Amino acid sequence: MGVTADGKEHYVIGVDYGTLSGRAVVVRVRDGKELGSGVFDYPHAVITEALPGDLADGPDGPDGTAVGLPWEWALQVPEDYREVLRHAVPAAVHDAGIDPAAVVGIATDFTACTMVPVKADGTPLSELPGFANRPHAYVKLWRHHAAQGQADRINALAAERGEAWLPRYGGLISSEWEFAKGLQLLEEDPDAYAETDHWVEAADWIVWQLCGNYVRNACTAGYKGIYQDGKYPSEAFLAALNPGFKEFVSAKLERKVGRLGDAAGYLTAEAAGWTGLREGIAVAVGNVDAHVTAPAARAVEPGQLVAIMGTSTCHVMNGSELHEVPGMCGVVDGGIVEGLWGYEAGQSGVGDIFGWFTKYGVPPEYHAAAEAAGLGIHEYLTELASRQGIGEHGLIALDWHSGNRSVLVDHELSGVVVGQTLATRPEDIYRALLEATAFGTRTIVDAFRDSGVPVKEFIVAGGLLKNKLLMQIYADITGLRLSTIGSAQGPALGSAIHAAVAAGKYADIRAAAAAMGSEPGAVYTPIPENVAAYEELFKEYRTLHDYFGRGANEVMHRLKKIQRSAHQTAQMDAVLKGSNA
Repeated sequence: MGVTADGKEHYVIGVDYGTLSGRAVVVRVRDGKELGSGVFDYPHAVITEALPGDLADGPDGPDGTAVGLPWEWALQVPEDYREVLRHAVPAAVHDAGIDPAAVVGIATDFTACTMVPVKADGTPLSELPGFANRPHAYVKLWRHHAAQGQADRINALAAERGEAWLPRYGGLISSEWEFAKGLQLLEEDPDAYAETDHWVEAADWIVWQLCGNYVRNACTAGYKGIYQDGKYPSEAFLAALNPGFKEFVSAKLERKVGRLGDAAGYLTAEAAGWTGLREGIAVAVGNVDAHVTAPAARAVEPGQLVAIMGTSTCHVMNGSELHEVPGMCGVVDGGIVEGLWGYEAGQSGVGDIFGWFTKYGVPPEYHAAAEAAGLGIHEYLTELASRQGIGEHGLIALDWHSGNRSVLVDHELSGVVVGQTLATRPEDIYRALLEATAFGTRTIVDAFRDSGVPVKEFIVAGGLLKNKLLMQIYADITGLRLSTIGSAQGPALGSAIHAAVAAGKYADIRAAAAAMGSEPGAVYTPIPENVAAYEELFKEYRTLHDYFGRGANEVMHRLKKIQRSAHQTAQMDAVLKGSNA
């Protein structure tokens, strides 16, 4: 499959678009060997406070100051994504030392749900004259949570009307997804909404840039776009939300849906110039970073749960039957591989929580001690935390610092640490946060099991698998044998597998995964005494989880309202001061 008649090798490229950077990996078709990689950090990273000042129009407000962003916004610049193609792909080919002419296909994956408002030709609104100073013209990143109010209305109306699609998403639609963000665009910047010809997943937009064809991928359409059984929510439903939203699907969203592993088109001359690859090679239909990782881990059979653990965690698994799982992100026919139901759940914050704590919660002397020991601060805290017995720190934490994606689907929730005293140390809190994210995963695993979708295997991919203490904690808390993917570039490898299928080198994703998927890495077995100890703590976690998350105490929602009001007042004061200066 991977060589020509004259014995020359074939290669494919997978490009993984993450939250802060894009990574390209060159993979040999016949066996999945990763030969070279390149990475490019987005120059504008994640925009959360004010629009960047280096854009074409100069994103200035009427008083000449930078345009500030409201609370819980998270934007990106689409040109940063093109730059990944110009830099990371050629770097990966150079690193691999291969002839670019031997590359037969390219595929990409993206964080989701990340949305781009564009014109009919694919030009992002933010690149149009007069739009660089309008926040709604930019990419809304997956972690843009400012559409929670719209999501609440969608959920309430869908429940009231008994919409058949709602149970497919565990009973709740997320503020991160296509419809909530689209409704926010309409209601907060109707002119930008009117100017938008297509409301496009970034996963599909970057494929459009590569091949010149706009094809919706089946993964994001199903999981993030409420596309079930061949249709979207009705015009009657959309009009009931807002009369101006009635034609959202037909006018801005609906498009041909491409199967995963199919070719969306072929590399254009322009994109060939960006990447240094041969014009006309296959460009695979887009996909999501988590979902492409399942084939990379050879986890394409029912019951194999893959957790892609990084800044957040996404849990994906195939099932042979359709079941409705409360609080899941979605179940989609063929959402991961053809012929099976693909289930998804997730946690909005995992690595982000650990990073936040090391940045804001650890005193300087700990950073100095870590440096003296030749360790990063995470490694240093992990070493200290590993010396503790289970429960020794006396803490329980809730892992909601970025809201809750599953099973509560509520981004108004926030983090909690219970049990702190004057004797509590940074390593205690750090370990409690590690455990909290594992308790969150256990809650998801239990929800699947209780709904008739048992988890038989637990496989971890992503950057956090390097933390051995964290992996053992997850094995002990879930009670499952945990294996890690052998590849350090799971999503990019998964994309490369899809590229090989799109190029016609394998019949389907299962066949490609069998030949090109990664061998398992480290394996962690639950330790019986640890399992028993954590069972007691998990009961306390569930008590707090339900108390704060299921309506017994709405203090987190009340605090969010107070915080949001305070931020709005501060912004208004800043504008008034600027206009009076």
